[in-house]
Amino acid sequence: MLPNRRKWLDLWRKNATVAASGFLAISATTGVAGYEMAKDDVTLTINGKKQEICTYAKDVEKLLEEQGIQPRKEDYVYPSLNTPITDDLHIIWEASKEVTLTIDGKKKKMWTTADTVGELLRSQHVAVGPHDKVAPSLSAKVQKGMNIGIERAFPVRLNVGGKQQQVWTTSTTVADFLKQQGILLGQWDRIEPSLQETVKAGMTVYIVRIKKVTDVVEEPVDFAVVTKRDDSLPKGERRVIAPGEKGKIEKTYEVTLENGKEVARKLLATRTIKESKPRIVAIGTKTVHPVASSGRPSSRGADQAAKEFYVNATAYTAYCEGCSGITSTGINLRQNPSVKVIAVDPSIIPLGSKVYVEGYGYAIAADTGSSIRGYKIDVFFPERSDAFGWGRKRVKIRVLP
Repeated sequence: MLPNRRKWLDLWRKNATVAASGFLAISATTGVAGYEMAKDDVTLTINGKKQEICTYAKDVEKLLEEQGIQPRKEDYVYPSLNTPITDDLHIIWEASKEVTLTIDGKKKKMWTTADTVGELLRSQHVAVGPHDKVAPSLSAKVQKGMNIGIERAFPVRLNVGGKQQQVWTTSTTVADFLKQQGILLGQWDRIEPSLQETVKAGMTVYIVRIKKVTDVVEEPVDFAVVTKRDDSLPKGERRVIAPGEKGKIEKTYEVTLENGKEVARKLLATRTIKESKPRIVAIGTKTVHPVASSGRPSSRGADQAAKEFYVNATAYTAYCEGCSGITSTGINLRQNPSVKVIAVDPSIIPLGSKVYVEGYGYAIAADTGSSIRGYKIDVFFPERSDAFGWGRKRVKIRVLP
């Protein structure tokens, strides 16, 4: 009886052990399967590179930590760090880059995830005007450690050849500014301020266009007056033997023009085209003896009346057109502007006569003129305004004895 019972117990123990082992094996398999089933399949894009991964992380932050990523606050993370991980979740992380932004010399370091310079400036609310200078360009890709510079444009007045306009520029030298505007300078052009000076807001840049041209003109040359003694003429009487003839010279000038207006004239050469011929005047030296008196008393009043008459009077200066400034009797009016001189027709009033002209005063008949014929005189004034003021008038003249 006992041997059979022991045999049965051994058999039961063996079966129980086998059953327990089987149960443990099943439990282990189930646990492993459950653990594997706890993983989530997600898509992770790092700086534009996509990858598929399985993770046990409970949220986005833990997932990034698994990948060795410690996000900065400036980084781009989507969805947010505290978002729970679920199957098929797409996570994007883009690392920010440190750049330096300089605006008109003021530097500022920042972190950004912007793709281009233009996008970065928009994210920083930095407006860029149409004339502002940005380097690198707005379309340039943002790189780590990049230096981005902005120079603000400002208005400047540009006056070229007397014509002014407003243009925009950034801080630069006058030379570079003119190059930007496509302005070429001539050999003699004058620039204000200098090419090396820095352009500033509100400044006016002047370019005076200077040209030098050659001008050839012909000018008359007055004839000289030559006097010769003539003993066949009564003493003091004058007679024109040769009227004289003006000569002609050619003058070559270098003319300087500023913005089209003449500012200087330099004589380069003079050439005689025609020689002048002198006027020859005979001066009487013959002594005339008085005729015996008829015994009748002379009428001084009648003699005085014969020397007083009316003439048409005009005026001239030493600088009138075609005038040399020297009278026909040799008086230099330019050197003696205070002298009182009139031009006469010697056949009416002899040269050298002392006269009194109504409204002009005492004077000497010491000049002639091509248009002074008959009862007409020309009174001399040193100033042009006085000559114009005199005009043309009829006056009384008295030839003094």
